[in-house]
Amino acid sequence: MDSEHIKQERRAQKRILEAKVKARPELGEKDCDGWRKMRYSEWFDLDKSKVKDTVERIHVKDVPIDQFIEKYEKLYKPIVILGLTDHWKATYKWTLPHPRRKKLLEDYEIPKYFNDDLFKFAGEEKRPPYRWFVMGSARSGTGIHIDPLGTSAWNSLIQGHKRWCLFPTNTPREIIKVRPQEGGKQTDEAITWFHIIYPQTQQPSWPPEFKPLEIIQKPGETVFVPGGWWHVVLNLENTIAITQNFSSLTNFPVVWHKTVRGRPKLSKKWYRALKEHRPELAIVADQVDLSKGTGLASDSSSGSSSSSSSGSSCCSSSASGSDDEDSGKESISDRKRKRKRSVNQDEENKDQRRHRR
Repeated sequence: MDSEHIKQERRAQKRILEAKVKARPELGEKDCDGWRKMRYSEWFDLDKSKVKDTVERIHVKDVPIDQFIEKYEKLYKPIVILGLTDHWKATYKWTLPHPRRKKLLEDYEIPKYFNDDLFKFAGEEKRPPYRWFVMGSARSGTGIHIDPLGTSAWNSLIQGHKRWCLFPTNTPREIIKVRPQEGGKQTDEAITWFHIIYPQTQQPSWPPEFKPLEIIQKPGETVFVPGGWWHVVLNLENTIAITQNFSSLTNFPVVWHKTVRGRPKLSKKWYRALKEHRPELAIVADQVDLSKGTGLASDSSSGSSSSSSSGSSCCSSSASGSDDEDSGKESISDRKRKRKRSVNQDEENKDQRRHRR
């Protein structure tokens, strides 16, 4: 290994350490030892041959768009799609290790089934974060969650293997969420979920109507996650993927309902844009009964998760939960702005207290 590669490796390790501290400061014990405290690397089984894959697969050549909508999207049925990534530049450009690339958006294309992107009318700056380039090492992942605002998602895997469990929207959150007393500081980690909750789902006492769908996602496969489905994803190896959330003509009534309830300011801007560019959708929005539920659960903790945006990411532009809880995902910049506002507010409060004294 030459000196330049050594420098790159050192820079990468430094950035990884900084990212860990920023993302999970509560694990920042000496030398970030909190990340190794459970010693999962020593005993957690990553053998994909032991997982029974239970989700149907289709090939893009065999299923036209209208058939996909009728058989899968309208029925909110998870599916694995083959062949969507065959012609992507990402299949040979996105490698480990790989050079820094600024034009990731040119290396893939939106799959034909998911070309609807109705949130684009809200504007790139105002819309919820919706796309991620994701990399993760073995045993990293995304904890159990529902994608926000009723959006559906697709996840295309370029390298490695991912393990998925999906649960229908009416699954009670209390039986699939890790409790703090069980998971400690790693309650929301995917590997914690697979260690604590997954074995329970395999017991005879587990309600059969809430049995998980299981997937071992292979390179070149795209997982379709319908809105409202609980899902948890674990990387079994070093992985690279691209994932996006979307609002389509099919799920628009649900997404609109949840956006009005959870993001009222966004919904007003979105509505004005729809009246101008897609007036037929503004009419649909007017007909949505906001006094009734959507039938899809919400997950108030999904503010920190995308659909399997496991590992580091960029390019981001409940049965017991209520629609009011669903406010959409926060981007890193959103959280920074909130922290800044919080700090500024604290300073203002201190000044006010000094003035009163």
